[in-house]
Amino acid sequence: MRLADATWTDVRDADIDVAFVPVGSTEQHGPHAPLGTDTLNAVAVAEAGAAAYEAVETESSADVVVTPPIPVGVAEEHRAFDGTMWISPDTFRAYVREAAESLPHHGIDRVVFVNGHGGNVEALAEVARRFSRDDGHDGYAVAFTWFEAVGEHAGDMGHAGPLETALLRATNPDLVREDRIEAAREGAADRWGEWVSGVNLAHDSDEFSDNGVVGDPTAGDAERGEVLLDLASDALAELTAAVVDRKSV
Repeated sequence: MRLADATWTDVRDADIDVAFVPVGSTEQHGPHAPLGTDTLNAVAVAEAGAAAYEAVETESSADVVVTPPIPVGVAEEHRAFDGTMWISPDTFRAYVREAAESLPHHGIDRVVFVNGHGGNVEALAEVARRFSRDDGHDGYAVAFTWFEAVGEHAGDMGHAGPLETALLRATNPDLVREDRIEAAREGAADRWGEWVSGVNLAHDSDEFSDNGVVGDPTAGDAERGEVLLDLASDALAELTAAVVDRKSV
């Protein structure tokens, strides 16, 4: 169930096990992928994960509600590239936590943040902990980042590289600028950052990538994107079952 498409009586009458809150970013993804890539991918994985969970839990007829996405995240590292938006980690944590805390008020006390942006990972982990420790409700939350749950493919994660491009090609192909893929590859960095003694010297992405891309987007076709979507959605469904069964902390 998409929360934004439902009526309040639909929600009241549903048997909802858990809410998925997609969390993304509005930031540069090279010359070939849209600024909303992280949000689009988070929504795609959340919806596929909801379908996978509901298919397994057919006996209970339980529902997953997918909330509207949170489209601006912790992304100041991309500030050199036009169109990028960002907020501070403090603002992000407060907004995401307070938005999620609306849900237990309606009896939806299990939440999974479905994340599509690396810059959100640390802040979302803290949000999940604070949400779960809140004495004002019985809620429990965890944070799930889709590109960390795709098996051996996870090692190819860059930025606007093969994984993100592949998932976009599978789910939102009309938004990929196919005529710019080669230029994206030519201007890309091989890895994220500038590393010395285990320390990244670069705070912003333009310090090591001319066009904001890390990795080879030509290695991410739609077929690979379908595989990624299946892996991520299956992992999300498995996680959700554990979250639903877990007692309040």
